[in-house]
Amino acid sequence: MSRAQAESVIKNIIREIAQECAGKGHTVSETLVAFMVKAVVLDPRNLFNVDRTLTKQDVRKLVELCVDKLMDQGSPSLDTIKMQVYFDMNYTSRREFIEEHQRVLQSRLVPVSREITDSRVKTREDLEGLYRKIVSYVLLRSGLGSSTDITTVREATAALQSVFPQSELGTFLSLIKKDKEQQLNDLSMIVTGIRLFNKDSRKGGEGIDDLPAILNEAIPSTSKDIEWELELSQSLAWQYTSWLERLLDPEVETRECIVPLDMVKQALYNVRQHEAFLKVILADVILCAKQVETLQTELATRMKLLRVTVHSKTAVPTAQVFPHFTALAKFWSGLQDEMVLLSILSNIMENLQPFLAAQSQLFPDGQLEDILGLEIKKYEQRMKESSENRIDPYEIKTQEWLLPETTANFDKLPLQYNGICGMWSFGCGNPSIGVLKHREKYYVFSSKEAALRFGSKPDEYIAHVAEKAKQSPELIQLLQLHQQFACVTPYPEMQSGERLLVKPITKCDSSTQTETHLLETNIVKSYEWNEWELRRKAIKLANLRSKVTHSMQTNLSHMRRDNVTQTYHLEDVACQSKMDGNSNVPKPQVYLAGLRGGKTKTTHMIKTNLTRSVSE
Repeated sequence: MSRAQAESVIKNIIREIAQECAGKGHTVSETLVAFMVKAVVLDPRNLFNVDRTLTKQDVRKLVELCVDKLMDQGSPSLDTIKMQVYFDMNYTSRREFIEEHQRVLQSRLVPVSREITDSRVKTREDLEGLYRKIVSYVLLRSGLGSSTDITTVREATAALQSVFPQSELGTFLSLIKKDKEQQLNDLSMIVTGIRLFNKDSRKGGEGIDDLPAILNEAIPSTSKDIEWELELSQSLAWQYTSWLERLLDPEVETRECIVPLDMVKQALYNVRQHEAFLKVILADVILCAKQVETLQTELATRMKLLRVTVHSKTAVPTAQVFPHFTALAKFWSGLQDEMVLLSILSNIMENLQPFLAAQSQLFPDGQLEDILGLEIKKYEQRMKESSENRIDPYEIKTQEWLLPETTANFDKLPLQYNGICGMWSFGCGNPSIGVLKHREKYYVFSSKEAALRFGSKPDEYIAHVAEKAKQSPELIQLLQLHQQFACVTPYPEMQSGERLLVKPITKCDSSTQTETHLLETNIVKSYEWNEWELRRKAIKLANLRSKVTHSMQTNLSHMRRDNVTQTYHLEDVACQSKMDGNSNVPKPQVYLAGLRGGKTKTTHMIKTNLTRSVSE
């Protein structure tokens, strides 16, 4: 089956489940349905064979099981899964929240900006209309007041005229579109800074909210609400933990419970997940408070500096004041971003509350607290009791144990299972007891006994936790087990027919490439590596017309030159013939007479050949 066909089959299964739920009066998102399909297939109790293609009977069984689970409105497990899906779909990092807000703001400004940059002015009325559009753009971008309020518009117009009079519209219209947009942004920042300075000087600021005061009131209020919700969830979590410990304690004779044990566990997972999400939100709110404090300090410092620069002067150079106005606008924009972020976090916190409905019905009106009485142990008490009995690394020498006094950055270790005890004791681990390092991962425990049991067979207990997570899929995110279940691919990316599980890819083809020039290029065109070329250039630079060339030679340098010779090594060569032969020839005997001359002036030479004949 091709990939397109596989995607179509998976989408049909999800669509069919959603339609059946809608037919029964419950609307569910496709994301929730996809997660539930994954959970049902992972559960070994459902007997799905992931190594073969699903048959029609398997698909029908899968649809029925998913619909039953999604229709179980009294299940804390379903509420926990819904909470996780909601949080994953709506929460992101602080930076991405702010960037998304900026994109939305920019999309709202695009039509107004386009109308200004694309305008064609022919009459004076058109010029006045264009100027009013620029004022509206400045107000929309700054977020300081409404563009329909007459007083706010007049103040913004006066501020704009002080830096950009209407007479400069001709120059503005002659610019290209990109430069027009840049000038609009610069004008918005300057006008915003002017209005903020006027508000601080009590000479204007109509329609501008006191954002620092609002934030100073909103942040503590939001933090207090989150902390109250967090304390309530933690209290419920310890109540459920104490009740489970009491039910599972073999020394306790009475084990009667009006609520099934599995439902109590699901309720514990529900409040633990709510607690984890609240801690994430609270951390962002604390960071927001620090950022607001920094921005307010910088805003006040810049405002004071600007006040000193102006100092009741009738005219100040723009190069001195415009940077201050722009900085004021940036700081104010940062405060606006923090306000939006705080509102988003507050909404997320409030929207998590409905996902606690199912577990709140198990023991209504504080019934569980009345049953337990004084037996509830809170976090501080458990940490204090467990810290008294710590791990001795020599008790299990085969494992590596980390202790606070022997490990640097001990409090920053990435603990597995989100800091929950690895022995599945429903409670938070205490790192002070000792942290087990196994296969480059760190495990924490709630007691010394649990640590020793886990350390004796770590792989077995790790596999046991994974099996528990298959039966309770909400634990995958609660315990951060995504790496162990990495073989489950997102449903839109399925590639193996109707199979819902695929094996993880352990090998892949990859390639790397280095940049040609890692550093900035600095090519010197006049560079020469040849010294003779440099000499030629030097000769050209020298004025030789008025110069005389001299040369000299010494006795030592006379006839001196570099010589190279090559020789061949002599070889011993011998040959042998079949027989030795010799011959003897006559010795030549030739005599010349009269060479010294005589009495006469003419020389007469006589040559006599006395050589014997060869035939003799």
